[in-house]
Amino acid sequence: MRALSVVRHVVTKEFLQLLRDRQMIPALIIGPMVQLVALGFAATLDVRDIPLLLVDQDRTQASREMLDRFLGSGYFRLAGTEDLTGRIEPWLVRGRAQVALVLGAGYGEAAAGKGAARIQVIADGTDANSAVVGLGYASRILAAAGAEMAAARAEAAERAAPAPAASIDLVPRIWYNPDLTTHWFYLPAILALTLMLTTMILPSMAVVREKEIGTLEQLSVTPIRPWQIILGKLLPFAAVGFVDLALVSALVVFLFGVPFRGSYPLLFLLTLPFLVTMLGLGLLVSTVVRTQQQAMMTSTLGFMIPMVYLSGLIFPVENMPPLFQWLSKGIPLLYYNHVIRGLFLKGSGLDVLWPESLVLVGYASVVFALAALRFRKSLD
Repeated sequence: MRALSVVRHVVTKEFLQLLRDRQMIPALIIGPMVQLVALGFAATLDVRDIPLLLVDQDRTQASREMLDRFLGSGYFRLAGTEDLTGRIEPWLVRGRAQVALVLGAGYGEAAAGKGAARIQVIADGTDANSAVVGLGYASRILAAAGAEMAAARAEAAERAAPAPAASIDLVPRIWYNPDLTTHWFYLPAILALTLMLTTMILPSMAVVREKEIGTLEQLSVTPIRPWQIILGKLLPFAAVGFVDLALVSALVVFLFGVPFRGSYPLLFLLTLPFLVTMLGLGLLVSTVVRTQQQAMMTSTLGFMIPMVYLSGLIFPVENMPPLFQWLSKGIPLLYYNHVIRGLFLKGSGLDVLWPESLVLVGYASVVFALAALRFRKSLD
């Protein structure tokens, strides 16, 4: 009981120190929320209002209907019109248009069933994502129009000679993210990033700052044991991490409309080993550096950036070379990424997420034990 009382006093001292630090509290509480809001609105691959250049060489009612299909989809806006395909390049070079739609002469006759329709879509490939997405939108619009033309021709042919041909109707369905909204994919990842920032980089800098001003040495000469110092210093940051988890999750759900289909108690339970792992890494960094700048650089370059790149938060692990896929299996953020996206989008339970949970518990045990041993040696 006396040992726990000592830990309680150290925790109280740490909380008081955090409250007196006018820079730390905004960084711990307000910083993650600002980061989520900024990245939530900026980090999106959704493409809307693509500037479209129309080259209509047919000038019929059918060509105007095709333009209406593009503009009515909500994905394109008319940037201008030209008569010749040779005038397309200046529009793309100056960035006034990203996609050019060329309707060849005779398109109206083809739409009436008198030949093949000649349509060309030209995209600016300097922005690869916008080009691919824009071409995808255009392909869907043209495919729908082509299907309607084919159905009309088949109906006319059936009236002439009723012999229905065999056909396959594809009806695609997308589960968990029906509109393929990138916010639903990225915002849970940003939530994980804010937790990593709160529980790894800032605690390491806080411990190093105490080494710089000498208060850590004063604690080391007291009867307080090293494990009590460790718990007393890290428990406040763990508590702040759970507060950030609650606040940022509320923003993800209520501000950005990302559904949460899982269990909130399970979210907090499976976040615990991830927070312990990050706290252990922050403590480990604090034992090998001497200044706050070194702590920030080591945490960012040595841990945070590799984790972000190799965890699948931004880039799919399946698309990486085999070596990097193998390296990614050593990243704890990879498993927490599976956990948090499974809880938010799929409503997965512990019966599905138990492998990732066991890995996170293993990482938390090993990393925290190594950090505690290193910290005790540095105190001795």
